[in-house]
Amino acid sequence: MAMMMIQSVLVVCTGNICRSPMGARLLQTRVPTIRVGSAGIYGLEGQGADPRATVICRQHGVSLNDHFARKLTISMLRQSDLILVMEREHLNRISAIAPEMRGKCLLFGRWLDVQEIPDPYGKSQEAFDYVFGLLAGASREWARRLNR
Repeated sequence: MAMMMIQSVLVVCTGNICRSPMGARLLQTRVPTIRVGSAGIYGLEGQGADPRATVICRQHGVSLNDHFARKLTISMLRQSDLILVMEREHLNRISAIAPEMRGKCLLFGRWLDVQEIPDPYGKSQEAFDYVFGLLAGASREWARRLNR
């Protein structure tokens, strides 16, 4: 898959209230020419971002105020050129619901030593800070590759 052909990215996590909204907004800021959205395998439809995610993003100049969780659909997968997921389990779930989409799914943390990005939901602000750091580093690497 040639990176320059990518015009839309879908960032996927479990509930679409922590990792994927943070990752999507970070990536969107770094690559404004690409359409970036997010969804959750078990998306908590209509729910706002987790307050801890909102806080850490705000501290870094990124807003999650207008985020509302969406449940992942096959049409979202089809409309995306690249699908970035947080864990291998998300790859497995997407392969189960839409096997033909597996080829355009990669780990968001692919370029990090720790490839999976753990779910901070229900954990401390420190856990959110750690996950934000991973997402920031990974989005920087994706931006470098997507901006070519």
